[in-house]
Amino acid sequence: MDIRRLVRGSIDWSELEGVAIELARRLDREEIHITFLETDNWSSIPFVVDQDYFVKVITPQNALVHALFTGARNLGAITSGSQGFFDRFDSPYEMAKHEVQAIQEMRDISMNAPEPVEVFAYGHFGVVVMEFLPEFETLDDIELVERPELQQELFASLAKMHEHGVAHGDLRAENVLLYEGELYFIDATLVSESLLSDAKAYDLASAMAIMSPRIGAKQTIDLATQHFGREALLAARRFLDFVKLRPDHDFDVVQLRGEIDTQVA
Repeated sequence: MDIRRLVRGSIDWSELEGVAIELARRLDREEIHITFLETDNWSSIPFVVDQDYFVKVITPQNALVHALFTGARNLGAITSGSQGFFDRFDSPYEMAKHEVQAIQEMRDISMNAPEPVEVFAYGHFGVVVMEFLPEFETLDDIELVERPELQQELFASLAKMHEHGVAHGDLRAENVLLYEGELYFIDATLVSESLLSDAKAYDLASAMAIMSPRIGAKQTIDLATQHFGREALLAARRFLDFVKLRPDHDFDVVQLRGEIDTQVA
């Protein structure tokens, strides 16, 4: 069983009914239809309302696990020669509010991301309401070797974020969606502004980790060099071991390092 199934929070039916009633009130609807999503998401309990809204209910257990995972990720960043740049939050509502803020930062620079609708506290839960993107695919679902335009778009989009002072903070294949022919970014996380350069390097290392098993290490670095300079590549190189430790990524660190070294020599 995936560890996320063990650590995700749960909600009693009566509490969920209360969330649904509050959602209907806020959406000005007499009743709503909820469809739960089959996911192993550890950070929230997600569902869709009337095929119009994507909702994430964050429980105290979700917030606790997020804090524990954030501590582990910051420790990993330290082993890469950085200070810990991932922010942690004290409550489900704070966690929900900061997720919406991170998404809005991307939308403010014209990046594709679902539109935040509302964030609110209900009892001891945090609730995020966003637009629902139907019939999307994740990068895990796509044969990227046959889609060179998407290969380019991933690195071009990341470069645009970084040029505008925004880091994603949790870039992995399941957090990049293909919707109506364009890439959309979800589940961004806020990082410490004073350590933004390290967070950008981590982003780039994560993008390399996404692409290299799918299109090869050489093609990955060839693409990266079209959008990032020598210093950015070397900074990302430092984070490859840390990224490799995450269960979301499976790639050959040695091959990527070798291609980076060849490109910057």
